[in-house]
Amino acid sequence: MRHTVPRNVAGSPLHGGSVRAPADVFNSIFEVFLLLGTAVGILVVSYTLYHAVKYRETAGEDPYEGKVERPQMGELPTGGSGGRKVFYSFGISAIIVVSLIAWTYTTLLYIENGPEGPQIDALEIEVEGFRFGWEFTYPNGHRTNTLRVPQDRVVRLDVTSSDVFHNFGIPELRVKTDAVPGQTTQAWFTANRTGNYTAKCYELCGSGHSMMVAPVQVVSDEEFDTWYANTSNQTANGAESESGTQTENGTQTESGTAQSGTGPDGTATATDGTATQTAARVGPPATLGGVPA
Repeated sequence: MRHTVPRNVAGSPLHGGSVRAPADVFNSIFEVFLLLGTAVGILVVSYTLYHAVKYRETAGEDPYEGKVERPQMGELPTGGSGGRKVFYSFGISAIIVVSLIAWTYTTLLYIENGPEGPQIDALEIEVEGFRFGWEFTYPNGHRTNTLRVPQDRVVRLDVTSSDVFHNFGIPELRVKTDAVPGQTTQAWFTANRTGNYTAKCYELCGSGHSMMVAPVQVVSDEEFDTWYANTSNQTANGAESESGTQTENGTQTESGTAQSGTGPDGTATATDGTATQTAARVGPPATLGGVPA
């Protein structure tokens, strides 16, 4: 994976203001289909109502008299311009449908491939799903359960799973991809508004599936750069130093003279009488209400 860092760390801009966010693209597709569908619906309903009124039956009057040749039982209707109308309606419909398919396909290719070019220097974050949480690893090795990204910058996600099939998605940002054990899938997004969102799992993965969420924070460039610069001085798992300073993730490493024992992850190592205990994961333990994952 390419380790791309913010501009104040490497001097390379990550600004994505000229990049269309996936949310905007999907909203545009929805609006086009909605407007076109509404127009077609109005046309069809109006045409139907017009003919219903025109050929309505009244007392003592034949609604077809002098207006149209009455069809005969067992015979195909002839005369008039019915065939031409059918041809035009099918032809115009085919042109509209094919045009929509071509436009939608080319638009979704942009979502599939993502923005490209020398001016795009994206922030790449590794995402690992586990029962029942998400872990995010930044280019400097910092790990956290909160996805914090800058506003108007391209963010690329490399998504995988450590146990079973998951599906990572942020509905407000219109980003969604599978998390498959042993494989890495890619997704990207650009958030053009600051705020708090929620990442969720969209594939049933166990008893804690409904609680498999992670906070997503979109902050300004300045706030993100300041936060990221401070994380670069932390250990990769956000561990607590001997001075007792604890990071946002709450994980810690304790060193001291002790006999070998079992640490938080069920394992322990001992060298020259020194036991080291390290949390196996930044996220919450893989249990739910006392039920093993």
